[in-house]
Amino acid sequence: MENQLIVVYCSCPDNKTAEHIAEIAVSELLAACASIIPGLNSIYRWRGKVCRNSELLLILKTQEITYRLLEARICELHPYEVPEIIAFPIHAGAANYLTWLKDNTSAPLL
Repeated sequence: MENQLIVVYCSCPDNKTAEHIAEIAVSELLAACASIIPGLNSIYRWRGKVCRNSELLLILKTQEITYRLLEARICELHPYEVPEIIAFPIHAGAANYLTWLKDNTSAPLL
């Protein structure tokens, strides 16, 4: 069974947090690439109240086999009590990009 490539979304409260998580994830080979998209307006329910905040979206490209390590690292570095961390499969992409993604993430030894 081939290892699935995935995209991981993580909302962040500020650019400093997003850049810090991105830098560590890429340097530790937990993600091949990280993109930061500013300008999110998030509306969500927290502890019984509707809240509104400005956030950034951190998008990390990695392999499914690396996901649990990436999730744990994000939780360790993120200031939120319950950070948004969700993953989506990559169903298709440019072959040379997908090869590069695989080559720049590290599958943990099991």
